[in-house]
Amino acid sequence: MSDLTVVIWFFVVVAVGYYWWRALMAKEVAFSAATRHCKEMGVQMLDQSVYLRRLWFKRNSKGALSLWRAFYFEFTSTGSDRYSGRVLMLGRRIEQVELEPHRVH
Repeated sequence: MSDLTVVIWFFVVVAVGYYWWRALMAKEVAFSAATRHCKEMGVQMLDQSVYLRRLWFKRNSKGALSLWRAFYFEFTSTGSDRYSGRVLMLGRRIEQVELEPHRVH
């Protein structure tokens, strides 16, 4: 293998590792936002997890290109019905936390 090939592979591995690390951080931020919002709204978050459902590129308020992520989670208000919620992130910022219409007990 030539030295250039080794350098290229090194940068690929570092880039993938960096993306993976940042994705885990974003998931933790989304989970905290979902948990906090569920407590504020008086509903119970189910499964104690969020999952990435959408990933796209969007421009932030400064015009820079950022990753837009939509994390989904499930919650209940009555204990028997399951509803979906989502956390929208642009870069590192929480843009919005939404709960779908649900019954209030």
